Amino acid sequence: MALIQTSSLRKTYGATVALDDVDLRVEAGSIYGLVGPNGAGKSTLIGILGGLRRASSGEVRVDVDRRRMAVMPDTPLFDPWLTAREVVDLARAMVDPVLSEEEVERSLALVGLADVAGRRVGGFSRGMLQRLGIAATIVARPELLVLDEPAAALDPLGRYEVLELVRRLSRQGTVLFSSHILADVQRVCDTVGVLREGRLLYQGPLEALLTERTRPAYLVRVRPPIEPVAEALASQAWARTVEDAGHGVLRVEVSSVPDAERGIAAVLARTDARLVSVEPEAADLESVFLELTT
Repeated sequence: MALIQTSSLRKTYGATVALDDVDLRVEAGSIYGLVGPNGAGKSTLIGILGGLRRASSGEVRVDVDRRRMAVMPDTPLFDPWLTAREVVDLARAMVDPVLSEEEVERSLALVGLADVAGRRVGGFSRGMLQRLGIAATIVARPELLVLDEPAAALDPLGRYEVLELVRRLSRQGTVLFSSHILADVQRVCDTVGVLREGRLLYQGPLEALLTERTRPAYLVRVRPPIEPVAEALASQAWARTVEDAGHGVLRVEVSSVPDAERGIAAVLARTDARLVSVEPEAADLESVFLELTT
């Protein structure tokens, strides 16, 4: 079931087209990653879904009670004289006044701010403010969580913790988030949408995108000398390219996986190569993204 669906969605600012006939579909229970270059229209789309902007034309359907939907902007800001606890408690009171105040402590603990709950947020770092924004967003346990660049200001450990939190939250509902950090999207998302210049270039399962768009390749690690092995591999009909990746590794891009699986072993045996390892190259969202957007 589609929890979010748009049809021919269009948004213009004067002569500038921010969104151009976007047909978005977010399935219930999914973690949908929205990626695209700066200016692609990600924040505009999230703003329309959250009711913060009006579409110029097209249709938007969000099949969830608006009180059960939460949206966090990319740069959450709070009154500096409030404490972290007061910020989250204010969000609780605005969304669901009858909700237990224990949810405030739960949310702060989930994002790692329990120890500073009594501190005024005027002294918080950008990363701490980002965590606080997430705590305020999830305090009412929303069915639909929409996040704009939720981990952009965090260090690697903080990003990992937030992404794991997003993964856990998806068990209770649906998550849509935008990010320019492609590794984050690949780590947690099951569905991806690729925006460029306001148009949705791809939408569907992440695994299908990686499989369809990535040319198969193998990493062959051998002991020196590697030149005879590289020449022998390059002469094969199924080998598209053979590159020296350094440290005794040859990257072999192939046109046929079955032929490569049979042929690599034969070439290594024929050249009397001292083999260390052979492994398929992992699919990479960054390379697929660059192919789609450049």
